[in-house]
Amino acid sequence: MTEDGAYRPPHDPTGTDVAERIAAAARGAAPVKRRKRREAPDPEDIPWSGAGPSTRDPQPAGVVLEHILARRGWQKHVSVASLMPRWAEFVGDVNAAHTQPEKWEAGVLTVRAESTTWATSLRTMAPQLVARLNAILGAGTVTRLQIRGPEPPSWKKGLRSVPGRGPRDTYG
Repeated sequence: MTEDGAYRPPHDPTGTDVAERIAAAARGAAPVKRRKRREAPDPEDIPWSGAGPSTRDPQPAGVVLEHILARRGWQKHVSVASLMPRWAEFVGDVNAAHTQPEKWEAGVLTVRAESTTWATSLRTMAPQLVARLNAILGAGTVTRLQIRGPEPPSWKKGLRSVPGRGPRDTYG
């Protein structure tokens, strides 16, 4: 009841009742009856948390992020993504200066070396490197290393490149 004695229904803060009445009037339909509102739960029935830790308490962002990563199965991808900038920690500064991880796909880590000498050196230590990567990133993250040497230059440049052996005959 208001001061003038007239009854007014409780205010709907979402405004859906007004929108429903306007839409019904535009259609020419009968006025829409208001739905009954749910009653607020009795405070006696709400499980309150006590002084100890509870699942209702705010959680640190790191804990929540780890939970999401585990639930979605993204832990390996995130750990491999952290591998790229931390490559020097895994292989040492000297090897990191001459090698670079390129991609990780289905457990196979592809590494590019700047020369065949550095590629051979990394191949000799591959089993130890795989063990170290799995110890830090998680078991089974890296199953195999694929180490590649430098890419040879391509002579296929331009719109009018000719198929075949190309300019190799000019060197001899």
